[in-house]
Amino acid sequence: MKNALDQARIDSVQCISPSGLHRMVYKEWGDVNNPNVILCVHGVTRVSDDFDDIARALASHYRVICPDVVGRGRSDWLRNPLHYQLPQYVSDMITLLARINVPTVDFLGTSMGGLIGIGLASMPGNPLKKLILNDVGPVLNPEALARIGDYIGKEMRFASEEEGAAYIRSISLPFGPHTEEQWHKLSADVLRQDKDGMWIRHYDLGLARSIQAMTPEVAQAGEAMLWAAYSAITSPTLLLRGKDSDLLSVETAQRMARCGPCASIVEFDGVGHAPTLVQHDQIAAVRAFLMS
Repeated sequence: MKNALDQARIDSVQCISPSGLHRMVYKEWGDVNNPNVILCVHGVTRVSDDFDDIARALASHYRVICPDVVGRGRSDWLRNPLHYQLPQYVSDMITLLARINVPTVDFLGTSMGGLIGIGLASMPGNPLKKLILNDVGPVLNPEALARIGDYIGKEMRFASEEEGAAYIRSISLPFGPHTEEQWHKLSADVLRQDKDGMWIRHYDLGLARSIQAMTPEVAQAGEAMLWAAYSAITSPTLLLRGKDSDLLSVETAQRMARCGPCASIVEFDGVGHAPTLVQHDQIAAVRAFLMS
């Protein structure tokens, strides 16, 4: 019989955007009465299921909350795709924190999820104790953004789950080496069947609108705001980095170790953007930081 702490529960919270209300779904692991809570937030086209392995590893010590950011997975889509922006995501996380009603949390964010964490951790009076940023910082490589933006908005339909999984694997090779079972899950988590029985990616293609609308001037202003936000963080911070990452440069990581919360850095060989946190060494690095 499986331990009850190893089983996920699905719940949702109602959030608000400028164009109305939307439902954000989240997975929850561990004892609901545990005061030690960690919020885990995924990357731009990923889902809460990304954290299944690490959630099980932490569930004996933590209540683990993993939302599907609006526009992804089980959550609603926004009526206006131009509202898929960092301030909206931070607002939704604040609503989620109000729902779970705990005084403090730790935060783990991969890529986009890490930017949400920076925004939240920079706010005066925020509830974050420890912050883990997975392969992301205030400077985003334009070439990497172009690579990601190139495939986000493309409408693609696959005749079979296997065909869809092969595509997901092809664009996810920077994740590094994985077993066949791990690749299958990483693909299956972000695929679903539409009403015609075709397989599609499990997010709103409108996510690409805000990326495509970004001008160099907007990007420069956003970077300045992110550095100011990072510099305001006081929580102990761990920065995870794939040694082959094209999104988080060595120079940016080193600067993050010198300013603001002066993040500790752990790098993983043979991994690009981003560590998936399903490998034992990656999970161990997170556990060591949280339990220290």
